[in-house]
Amino acid sequence: MALILASASPRRKELLERAGLSFACIPAKGEEVIAAGTPPEQAALTLAQQKALEVASARPADTVIGADTIVVLDGLILGKPKDEEDAARMLGMLSGREHLVLTGVCVVHKGHAHSFVQQTKVRFYPLTPAKIRGYVMTGEPMDKAGGYGIQEKGMALVEGIEGDFFNVMGLPIARLLRLLEGLE
Repeated sequence: MALILASASPRRKELLERAGLSFACIPAKGEEVIAAGTPPEQAALTLAQQKALEVASARPADTVIGADTIVVLDGLILGKPKDEEDAARMLGMLSGREHLVLTGVCVVHKGHAHSFVQQTKVRFYPLTPAKIRGYVMTGEPMDKAGGYGIQEKGMALVEGIEGDFFNVMGLPIARLLRLLEGLE
């Protein structure tokens, strides 16, 4: 039995490696679909479950981890930016405000799905248009929910957090490890 990460996320891969786990990456290929009006926590959980269950259907003897991270501001889900203008728009919305980062995690083990959602509050400093443009020009926002990466240059945007830092990176590793330890 192998441990499989159903993701191509370099951040999730890094966190599992740093935790000392031996695993393979087999990204889910299916389209990420949630129904309009789905509450944010359910959206994060549904997306994680879709990924884990897709890969687990092809690897039933293995333990499969699926995860999906979303940024939520005033109940609105901010996904990955479509382009630089969209990234700047998102960062402008987050400027000087607090938002939530939700990561849904689903582990499929011996045919059973074990799931949870981790929440972290993040506060941004007020951002000038020049600061937003400069950050967008780094290219960093383009593959990240909410248009920023807390572990990279985006760290300069963050005034503070309440909760799990690694959740904001994309995987609440301590809680995941506890779930994995409880499986057998």
